[in-house]
Amino acid sequence: MKKFILLLFIAGTSISTLEAQINKTKKADKLFDKLEFIKASEEYLKLIKEIPGDYYITKRLAESYYNIFDTQNAEKWYNKIVDKGESEIMYRYAQMLKANGKYAESNLWMNNFSEKKPYDSRAIAFRNSPNYIDKIIEKGKKFNIQNLAINSEFSDFGSTLYDNRLYFVSARNEDRKSYSWTNEPFLDIYSSFVNEKGSFLEPEMLKELNSKYHEGIITFSDDGKTAYFTRESYFEKEFQKNEFNKIKYSQLYIFKATKLNDKWISFETLPFNDKNYSNKNPVLDNKAGYLYFSSNMPGGLGLYDIYRSKIGEDGTLGEPENLGQKINTEGQEAFPSIEDNILYFSSDGHLGLGGLDVFYSKNIDGKWSNARNVGIPVNSGADDFSFFINGDNGFVSSNRAGGIGNDDVYAIKKIKPLCDILFEVIVKDAKTDQALNSALTSVSDETGIINNSKTTSSDGLAEFILECEDEFKLVVAKEEYDSKIIDIKLSDIDPPILEVLLDPIEKLIIDDKIELNPIYFEFDKFNITYDAAFELDKLVEIMKKYPEMIIRAESHTDSRGPASYNKLLSERRAKSTVQYVISKGIDENRISGFGIGEENPEIDCSSGCSNDQHAKNRRSEFIIVSK
Repeated sequence: MKKFILLLFIAGTSISTLEAQINKTKKADKLFDKLEFIKASEEYLKLIKEIPGDYYITKRLAESYYNIFDTQNAEKWYNKIVDKGESEIMYRYAQMLKANGKYAESNLWMNNFSEKKPYDSRAIAFRNSPNYIDKIIEKGKKFNIQNLAINSEFSDFGSTLYDNRLYFVSARNEDRKSYSWTNEPFLDIYSSFVNEKGSFLEPEMLKELNSKYHEGIITFSDDGKTAYFTRESYFEKEFQKNEFNKIKYSQLYIFKATKLNDKWISFETLPFNDKNYSNKNPVLDNKAGYLYFSSNMPGGLGLYDIYRSKIGEDGTLGEPENLGQKINTEGQEAFPSIEDNILYFSSDGHLGLGGLDVFYSKNIDGKWSNARNVGIPVNSGADDFSFFINGDNGFVSSNRAGGIGNDDVYAIKKIKPLCDILFEVIVKDAKTDQALNSALTSVSDETGIINNSKTTSSDGLAEFILECEDEFKLVVAKEEYDSKIIDIKLSDIDPPILEVLLDPIEKLIIDDKIELNPIYFEFDKFNITYDAAFELDKLVEIMKKYPEMIIRAESHTDSRGPASYNKLLSERRAKSTVQYVISKGIDENRISGFGIGEENPEIDCSSGCSNDQHAKNRRSEFIIVSK
């Protein structure tokens, strides 16, 4: 009986709570139903403070922001309810993540969405259309790859070719003590002579350079008299000690070895080695005089970052320089190599096909390009690392399926070039031909997701390092000027320089109208899209410049569907348009919206229209009521 009374009490409480909630959300719901999403969001924000975690209020709040294309806030509030399993919430959350540049998370939730609603057209399109993985693959195969016969059943990796010898690291020496982490012998440096036929002879251990501790990747100066390689800090009797369990932890150090009369005579630890962090994977850029390496030293961006140190004329090393965000991420970047100003490295922080993928970045005029995936078959679903290239031939290490050991060294041959170019944008005033500084130039994909942004210099110049065959949208914007979106195909631009002329914003004022590029809505929808937001921002700019201006927004539909429904749909579109403009700081008394429906079409579709023609009828017009 006591249990029954308790349940009755809970049920009664739930009912009364529900009634209270209906009353509490009445005002906000009314605003939402009236498509006044800004005011609705303000009311829902008040309510969510009173009833934290309420699903209904949170959803309405997210939907309010979604409908005015406030991507940051929409993402924030969708995030709080997306794990409840509602398919449409998954989809919209994925879209907002994508709009905010969070591609990996977006793909994850689109995948969840497609599993939830496998027959939904959007789910089908996602499975069939390219995501970042597809883009990597569709670029095609740039290398051939072949497993080397010198690999053992143990780990073999880290390739350096010098003086007709392939140097690599191996755990094949079974006389060595086993390492508990891998259950394999400690790592040693080996070399294999490459004969005139290109065959690799039986590998030999470099006894002079190996110790009883782990040794790692090695690199040589042009004259072969200096080598840098990785070794455990135990060699220097330096380590960290856990005071609780008394376990000693070594770090990885980079050592410098000097050769005299074909014998390695001295070994010295580098000045920036430290028992509190590791330095590893050294590689020399002999042309530019830099030592590149990977480190988890304090002040980095992620778990391991790529650094470089300038080598002085006397052989001393300068302060390590972090290569920055174009190269390093919050994840792990390691195994650098460099050839002809192209840096190759492995990363699990950049978007790839598996664990570690090989990426490259070209240094042009002292600037690193965005990291690009080397692609298949160098990269796979496994760890792919320690990339080395000399001309068209090179090596990569991988633990992919089908190998001989845990990690194997693979020979690679370049069959297509990896190409990056410097793309220059010059922005000028169309009326005066004067250069425009501080103009915002952005490179975005076909959906409007911005990949890179630059502001122009005093001479109107912005520079991007892009892949030679890139296709993208270039967005150019500046206050008091008519912004532009330009479709770019770099292979069609020679030289890769583009002059963009911006008209003063006043040019859009023609008689009693603001002549924007057509604002199209998706069929049967009224939410503001990226393209619509781009054009409406121009209207906002004009209204800010002319604070007395009053605008009437008229929304039109195509002729498909009942006229009464189209009239209602156009009213919703007009409301969405008005709400977006208000959200940008324009007083609500300065803009009104009216739905015209299917009346006054741009194109007469009485005899039939194509999808593109119907789209032209789904438009908005902006009438100047008062200046």
